[in-house]
Amino acid sequence: MDSTMLKEMVDLALSKGAGYAEIRFQKDSHDSTLVKNGTPEVTSIETDRGVSMRAIVDGGLGFGATSLIGRRDLRDLAVRTVKAARAASRLRSAPVHLGEADLAKGTFEVRPRVRPENVDREDRLGLLQEVDREAGEAASRGGVALPGRYLSLDTFTTEKHIITSDGADLRSVIPRAEVHMILTAAVPSKGSVQRSISLGESGGWEAVERWDLVRKVREEVGALGKVLTTGSGFKGGSLDVVLGPEVVGIIAHESAGHPGEADRMLGREAAQAGETYLGREDIGRTVGSGLVNVVDDPTLERSFGRYMSDDEGVKASRRYLIRDGRIEALLHNRETAAAMGAESNGSSRSVSFDREPIVRMANTFVEAGDHGEEEIFEDVRRGIYMRNFMEWNIDDRRFNQRYVGLEAYLIVDGELGPMVRNPVLEITTPALWSAVDAVGKEVEFSSAHCGKGDPMQAIPVWTGGPRMRLRNIWMGGSA
Repeated sequence: MDSTMLKEMVDLALSKGAGYAEIRFQKDSHDSTLVKNGTPEVTSIETDRGVSMRAIVDGGLGFGATSLIGRRDLRDLAVRTVKAARAASRLRSAPVHLGEADLAKGTFEVRPRVRPENVDREDRLGLLQEVDREAGEAASRGGVALPGRYLSLDTFTTEKHIITSDGADLRSVIPRAEVHMILTAAVPSKGSVQRSISLGESGGWEAVERWDLVRKVREEVGALGKVLTTGSGFKGGSLDVVLGPEVVGIIAHESAGHPGEADRMLGREAAQAGETYLGREDIGRTVGSGLVNVVDDPTLERSFGRYMSDDEGVKASRRYLIRDGRIEALLHNRETAAAMGAESNGSSRSVSFDREPIVRMANTFVEAGDHGEEEIFEDVRRGIYMRNFMEWNIDDRRFNQRYVGLEAYLIVDGELGPMVRNPVLEITTPALWSAVDAVGKEVEFSSAHCGKGDPMQAIPVWTGGPRMRLRNIWMGGSA
């Protein structure tokens, strides 16, 4: 997209009365392959591209978008966006202000070692079918049926060019790859269990090669077989609990990331996805033990949620949501930052050209601690190790939450014991973080598409963390 024409449209909006104008060109290319139970279901290639604008006139904010990118079409877009902003200024009770921020300029591009478009379609399909065959063979070895096998492989590239009237001018190109597997295992006398696995990175086909999907599915199906054939019910009670990285990651995302979104606190997000248990006065509030550090960092190399500038042109940076057990910061865009006397930390993201940028997470995780794997378990006399989860739920204020384990074990005198079925952790956010007394050294990540907004925007993110130990937690049993 011609940057001169984009700058021309920003200048046009200013000449029509805007005090601030912002333009974003975005192109999303997506290649998807899907196999269900060994049979190819969908192969699709699609590209969406277009331009959006935002403008502020007398405190009113207007947004517009178009997939037509000729000069005349963009001039019409600029004029319409300014008109919308002027109309909004007459309706708003409080004017919109955008705070000062550290704005980005230049070009950022993730260069893949193996470009996905250079990988033959037959090779993509062949890999999924090989994974499917291995899943079936692993199920047979484990004495279980595998009636449901959903395997998808997606590669996509997002190109953006963002220009603002106050100085941002950044072009970015970020390719991503993702594999999603849903596996359903069953034994007639034992019932069924289902496992969902997502792996995603920014980069090219080299990510898919690194995941070693055949080995991965062999291990996952083997674990499902053991859950069904050897897992048993157990009596719940007050126990020590060790959570695996996958569980720690969803907890960090749901009970630290979402409640830390400033638009929830200011009320806009409340009508769409919920509120937050935090208030403005809670910056600095202790919500956990001093070992708890929760970070959101868009700049992590290879991360699924990677970016170096948000969609308002603000430079991306590492931000601590919880540091040493205390609420340190919220996720802000320029509007929420101005409303709360803060500075934007680059948290404004949009999933496509025709969606308004809103406050979003990127890669949210519990930071590594100093405990080795053996140390995490060694002084647990009786407890539960919840390696991953089957389901989770959390209320719209991100305060009460519930996690049901899938692959889970009794811990007896510091050693992993027999498998248990369906252990349930039901707890409040402060109680969970306050119970943490050991954090492992090795951080692991899973990919996800975080949903938020109306219309819905499902944005790429990483969730993750190390193993984490909680003391004296009430666990619901299944016996």
